[in-house]
Amino acid sequence: MGRAFEFRKARKMKRWSAMSKAFTRIGKDIVMAVKEGGPDPDSNARLRAVIQNAKAVNMPKDNVERAIKRASDKNLGDFKEVLFEGYAPHGIAILVETATDNNTRTVANIRSYFNKCDGSLGTSGSVVFMFDHTCNFRINAEGLDPEELELEFIDYGAEEVFADDDGILIYAPFESFGAIQSELETRGIEILSSGFERIPQVTKALTPEQAADVEKLLEKIEEDDDVQNVYHTMEENTEE
Repeated sequence: MGRAFEFRKARKMKRWSAMSKAFTRIGKDIVMAVKEGGPDPDSNARLRAVIQNAKAVNMPKDNVERAIKRASDKNLGDFKEVLFEGYAPHGIAILVETATDNNTRTVANIRSYFNKCDGSLGTSGSVVFMFDHTCNFRINAEGLDPEELELEFIDYGAEEVFADDDGILIYAPFESFGAIQSELETRGIEILSSGFERIPQVTKALTPEQAADVEKLLEKIEEDDDVQNVYHTMEENTEE
């Protein structure tokens, strides 16, 4: 199995996918999707994808419809996606994806977390090159063979296709999202969820004590309401 498989296995065991955080993240994704392409999912591919993700984490339909209605309000401000780069203790690179309606607040908060935990906030471009920006789709596995699917979807950019407990996962470069989404929909294959992730090209093993230092910073960052996702180069323990 490739890097996406190992990465996925480690991420699934992380506590940050707590339901309340997932709802907050999806609420922001809905606002950004509606502001970008309108409130009709039939003509807005990005919104269609977010609604699938909402369903995947059991977000109530009423919440989704309310969020779309709210996002359609011209007076509601949009969220800006801002990427932060830096280092945790022990040379671990960190990427923080945020969606914020107040960049000044977000910058101040993220900087304070790094400072308090002996890390350092870097400049744009300082660590982003250490991660591959990927897109992924989780689809209904019924009647599908992952190996055949991989061969068929190579032309659309797929790099890794594998089955797990939740269905079949397709991983591809970030820019292949539209082509793969369109082809899955054309074939009538049910998309259960989709998204984007930044997979570290190389990870670094730490002692338990060193890992605890890094975890302290990660927890502070992850608790911030403006934070959508956090990625790092620390090797994760994937043993059950």
